[in-house]
Amino acid sequence: MTKKKPNKLISETSPYLLQHLYNPVEWYPWGEDAFNEARRQNKPIFLSIGYSSCYWCHVMARESFENEDIAELMNKYFINIKVDREERPEIDRIYMIALQSMLGYGGWPLNIFLNHNLKPFYGFTYLPPKAKYGRSGLEDVLNQVNNLWLTKQKEINESAEKIFLILKNKTEYQKANDESTTYEEIIKNCFESAKRYYDYENGGFGNTNKFPRPPFLNFLMKYYYYYNDKEALDIVTHTLKSMYNGGIFDHLEGGFHRYSIDKYWRIPHFEKMIYDQAQLISTYLDAFKVTKEELFLEVALKITKYSLEKLYNPEGGFFSSEDAESINDKGIKEEGYYYLWKYKDIENILNKDEFNILTYHFGIKYEGNILPEFNQDFRNSNILYINNDVFDTAKHFSISVDKAKEILKTAIEKLIIERKKRIKPDVDKKIITSWNGMMVKAILEVYQITSDNKYLSIAEKTLQFIFDNLYDSSENILYHSFKDGVKVNQGNLEDYAHIINSLIKLYEMTNRADYLIRASELLKRTIDLFYDYDLGGFWDTPINKENLILKTKDITDTSEPSANSIILEIFLKLKILNDRDSYDEKIIKSLEYFTNSIADSPYSHPQMISDLLLYLKGNTEIIFSPDSESDFIMQCLQLLSKKYIPFYSIYYVNDELANQHNIFKNYNIKGNNIFICNNFKCEKPINTLEELKQFLSGITKGNT
Repeated sequence: MTKKKPNKLISETSPYLLQHLYNPVEWYPWGEDAFNEARRQNKPIFLSIGYSSCYWCHVMARESFENEDIAELMNKYFINIKVDREERPEIDRIYMIALQSMLGYGGWPLNIFLNHNLKPFYGFTYLPPKAKYGRSGLEDVLNQVNNLWLTKQKEINESAEKIFLILKNKTEYQKANDESTTYEEIIKNCFESAKRYYDYENGGFGNTNKFPRPPFLNFLMKYYYYYNDKEALDIVTHTLKSMYNGGIFDHLEGGFHRYSIDKYWRIPHFEKMIYDQAQLISTYLDAFKVTKEELFLEVALKITKYSLEKLYNPEGGFFSSEDAESINDKGIKEEGYYYLWKYKDIENILNKDEFNILTYHFGIKYEGNILPEFNQDFRNSNILYINNDVFDTAKHFSISVDKAKEILKTAIEKLIIERKKRIKPDVDKKIITSWNGMMVKAILEVYQITSDNKYLSIAEKTLQFIFDNLYDSSENILYHSFKDGVKVNQGNLEDYAHIINSLIKLYEMTNRADYLIRASELLKRTIDLFYDYDLGGFWDTPINKENLILKTKDITDTSEPSANSIILEIFLKLKILNDRDSYDEKIIKSLEYFTNSIADSPYSHPQMISDLLLYLKGNTEIIFSPDSESDFIMQCLQLLSKKYIPFYSIYYVNDELANQHNIFKNYNIKGNNIFICNNFKCEKPINTLEELKQFLSGITKGNT
């Protein structure tokens, strides 16, 4: 048997790129070697972008990139580049905008042809190797593009230039003017768009596949708080309950899958991403604070438990994702195999009472409970989703709710033991800076509400790992991705935004001024690296980053909130510490720059619209005087943890902070004192826990 030869991905550390190391395709990593070779051989570039837990990326790899005949065409006609979108989000962002402009939609694998100036001229997502069902095959496309390149290269370059200009226009914004929609109108329109797209029957937005949209749900809770519109809260609670009840949630080991392929939240694409877990922990915790419904706290803790058990690196940091596929009993990778059940398998594991109650609760059927339109893909399997809640289950079997819970707990434990005998999905062990920042903040919110010190320790250890392994102290810069002892790709705006956010939260939970000072220093570095002094807003990549055809300022919330919206929220909160006029100028200039785009499509920009709310309503600063006793501070923090306040910051006055920020010298008075301020105006000092309770009951009046 001929030993397979590695291609030019041999020096990479990304699990996704290494999955393609022994493809017969002569893959290059993104870089000058590939670009120069394309020019030298006068070949176009075939750029393929994906990620390790992407199901259709795996399918196309097996069908086409491991196919000797397809590989021969690719190597003969093109210079082929593989990119991990998680490792190089800035490349993915540019070419996804291009693909969406060409096709009207996007997705992964993202496959696109580039000329020698790295400008795109044709693209597609998944294609089978050969044409079928009236759809082109990759083989046809490769031959057609090669023929066009050989015969009409001039026209291709002209077309690429036109596409580039379209992209350039799409990534530029028109500054607000006197006729622009007001911020209040934009906020109201965002709520109206939520109602317009809301699925009143099943929760979530739209009527096909369903994605969790934490930024939108977070906006709606803020809207409810400030405008006391109960419908906004109803949308949130219905959606979060529907998501939890559905198969998109793993009812055995916790955690949310990426999205559901149906409108009922029942059948997911099975990959699990750490950024989803981080965002949803925070959203479920906020829903608990608003409603006091224990279910939301329970779900947040289940997500946290899953994240720590499956995606936490014992050395520090959180891994990126779990794969959608795992090895089945025939030794073949199959999507969802780890999570799906046959009726007979469950019957063989449980006793009669357990079986009857569990199958009723989770809607298990002999023929499988997969919706008919998807049954061919999953072959009469069952996914666990809550078809009848524990109260209906108890009533159906004429037993108490406590008894039903006890039997379900035992049955679930038996299924977990059985499932753990299966080969687990692969874990992508890249550690992404921005996603770890999101996770640290979420873990600290869990710590704040539970007072369990293990969460504080994990948060501190994770941030220390980031600064030990993904930070260059000589230049005060972050890197984006780490694996196998190697950090790659200078950090993008989202890395700085989420790490600064996590540092601020860690300061609030520990009263360690060094965390806040480091956050302030990193924010100043963010201005140097990313701020556009001419027009406002922040570039997604450092100003000096090379080999990108476009510089973008993305403000659309996708699977993650836009980095510009996060960094502007930080500016709005931290301006109390810094040059107020300078920060106000950047905030106002940036918001004005983005206003028209936000107004045109509020549905796509809920996080930025939350910034508008913060700009209009102001941040609440809770400031402890230097003599405040630690027990008093802890009791106050515990009280705050149970209250929903959309925008607030906590500060502890001490000499170190007062030397850094003159404003804190005003609060240097003796005894237990809390100053509560908004827009640089403070209430009289609060001296007791009871006074704080009374004050908070006033500013949380929107709560149920």
